[in-house]
Amino acid sequence: MPGNSFGHVFRLTTWGESHGPGVGCTVDGCPAGLPLAVTDIQHELDRRRVGQSKVSSPRQEADQVQILSGVFEGRTTGAPITLVVFNTDARSGSYEAIKDLYRPGHADYTWDAKYGFRDWRGGGRSSARETIGRVAGGAVAKLLLAQAGVSIVAYTLQLEDLRARVFDEDEIERNIMRCPDAEVAAQMIERVDAARRALDSLGGIVEVRARGVPPGLGEPVFDKLQAEIGKAMFSIPAIKGVEMGEGFAVAGLRGSVNNDPFVRRADGSIGTTSNHHGGILGGISTGEEIVVRLAAKPPASIAQPQQTVDRAGNAATIEVHGRHDPTVLPRLVPIAEAMLALVLADHLLRQRLARVQV
Repeated sequence: MPGNSFGHVFRLTTWGESHGPGVGCTVDGCPAGLPLAVTDIQHELDRRRVGQSKVSSPRQEADQVQILSGVFEGRTTGAPITLVVFNTDARSGSYEAIKDLYRPGHADYTWDAKYGFRDWRGGGRSSARETIGRVAGGAVAKLLLAQAGVSIVAYTLQLEDLRARVFDEDEIERNIMRCPDAEVAAQMIERVDAARRALDSLGGIVEVRARGVPPGLGEPVFDKLQAEIGKAMFSIPAIKGVEMGEGFAVAGLRGSVNNDPFVRRADGSIGTTSNHHGGILGGISTGEEIVVRLAAKPPASIAQPQQTVDRAGNAATIEVHGRHDPTVLPRLVPIAEAMLALVLADHLLRQRLARVQV
């Protein structure tokens, strides 16, 4: 089956190519009556769009969204919600000279191997521009989750060896790296500038947290919450690693340290005194904060000469010029939030079907 849709009850389908007429999504399964305006979606797309700052691609796209269906008089109708963003600044000619060369680190070869044909204009469907549909659909999911008291925040945790040491949530949107540590953010910006001048790129880590998630979300055994989150995050371009809670660090811990003792809180609810488990046990949410980290590779499009081959297998040298991100991290932040929101919205609705309501 084609892999263009995600979710079961709250289902997202994205469509469109980087240099085609436009990109967008269809959200199916959103309950009727949810207040939804263009501004709700535009706010999230503005955080993702290119040309924001010197640490992102200089391609200029306003990414103005239009709602084509599923909303009437400011509320969702229960019908599929279709959202579109038209491309206005595509420059396909920049790829003409390298259309028969496989760009190192890109999906050119693998898409050719699968389909025997590919859209070479900026990567086509494999371009990160496809994530516009994810962020637009995620904006709807965020609104649905807010009705249940769930909020999501993501930020740049690490760039190369530079890691945030302070968590000031108000600082995240104050700097162009979207890092919660102002001092480290300044160092990150300098590092990105140096990489750009060297015709290179940088990787790093984005952390995303969900708060107010009710206990009980997740569908064992194959749709465990962490499995669904992992699939969602690994589907994002450039992501090479995902961990939740303590992640790989649990390999160095003992059970006496890693276990999170249960307690009854002052409000009568049950919680844990620590959160090594990252908000999920047995594939089901515990009510504690869900913590996810994504490792993003350095963007593959760099203007340095690189060894490659053409479609016939002949050796060649390639330089990828054009408008590309020196790091994906600041624009990955809203994408990571959107994907976590899509998972949680889907499981929130699925949970309503899990047992008889009395």
